[in-house]
Amino acid sequence: MSIRARLALGAAAAVAIAIVLASVVVYFLVRNELRAQVDRSLQSEAHQIAQFPLSYSTYAYPPNIYSFDVPSSLFTGYFQLVGDDGRIYLPAGYLSPSPLLPVNARVRAVAAGKSNGYFYDRQLQGQDTRVYTMYSDRFLPVAVQVVAQLSTIDNELARIRLWLLLVSVGGIALASGAGLLVARTTLRPVRELSETAERVRKTRDLSQRIDVDGTDELATLARTFNAMLQSLDEAAQRQRQLVQDASHELRTPLTSLRTNIEVLASGGRMPAAERKQLLQDVVVQLGEMTELIGELTELARGEEQNEPLEKVRLDLLTEEAIRRAMRHHPDVPIEAELEATTVVGQPAGLERAVTNLLDNAAKWSPAGSPIEVDLADGELTVRDHGPGIAAEDVPHVFDRFYRATSARGMPGSGLGLAIVRQVAESHGGTIEVEAPEGGGTLMRLSIPARGAASGGDTS
Repeated sequence: MSIRARLALGAAAAVAIAIVLASVVVYFLVRNELRAQVDRSLQSEAHQIAQFPLSYSTYAYPPNIYSFDVPSSLFTGYFQLVGDDGRIYLPAGYLSPSPLLPVNARVRAVAAGKSNGYFYDRQLQGQDTRVYTMYSDRFLPVAVQVVAQLSTIDNELARIRLWLLLVSVGGIALASGAGLLVARTTLRPVRELSETAERVRKTRDLSQRIDVDGTDELATLARTFNAMLQSLDEAAQRQRQLVQDASHELRTPLTSLRTNIEVLASGGRMPAAERKQLLQDVVVQLGEMTELIGELTELARGEEQNEPLEKVRLDLLTEEAIRRAMRHHPDVPIEAELEATTVVGQPAGLERAVTNLLDNAAKWSPAGSPIEVDLADGELTVRDHGPGIAAEDVPHVFDRFYRATSARGMPGSGLGLAIVRQVAESHGGTIEVEAPEGGGTLMRLSIPARGAASGGDTS
């Protein structure tokens, strides 16, 4: 069963329960009020009979049944008087071999003044009736019993039941129709979401979006779905761009490597020095391709962000990266001032970012010119004293595969600073480039700190 059908059925069931309960309450309220009117009428008539002067005949027929005179125009309904000894007194017009109301112990108790008056229902001559019994000692101690027919009330209640049934059926039908309409309108965003998801599945087009109007939960769901599609679209675009850039960057070294290998495999006579130089070029090209593939792998791994987060001592991680950089670039000294700092992040990614910043600074620093490294409040700065970055290249230094004009003759893939930016953004941080006074380049990597350890460390 669809959600729309379940909502409509639930609405109809809720309305049906409410209507049935209301109908039952209304029916019993009306029934009780009508019967209360009959009871009041019976009480009034019984009091009138008890106060009217009566004279009865001593003739009994059959035994214990006596007649008395009463104006017939005053009391048209059936009534009788019962003594505490069981004698029955009937109006002259109702005298018959057997009275309509039998005498029992409770009636005699009322006639003796030992019990209070009471009401009860009874079938008399095939008719539903209401009987009221009360005590009177106007002319002798008796129980006055008055009868009223309930046929009028029964007919009225039957009409009320019919009307309540019609109202209930109509209300349930209207509730079902309204429930279907409301469910259709309410679930429209869900239907659009489902249709959009199906179109995306079939066409692989992540640029599709759902029109959102409103602020309810379904509108929030639609916005979340749009945001998910946007994130997937951006990830797919980055993936396509990475593949295109990687294909472009790999094409040139692969072509050069293939050419050199074909020359070496041709078997032609070649001077030993030229052959040695060619082999060295092949080894260098293989190293560059290995580095490029490693950095591409690092970029892809950074986009997945599957590595768990943990507390990292950024100062200790930077110290280790400085030691490796000094081994790789022994002619470039590094001066560091590191404050004990703890951040939450991915150790491997942070280590890669710091290493790339140091390698980039060492690549541009003249021999003997120091690199200055400073860490404080979760912000790491790396400054070199090289030629600096041209103003037109500054906006692009963190783009993938971008290499400034002055750097195209130097080794490198153009992915190092792109990896730094990716790591910074994945940790909620930033990476900025500045041109400090005195020349050179300053890289400022900011990672939100999760508290700093006491003390400091200067190396």
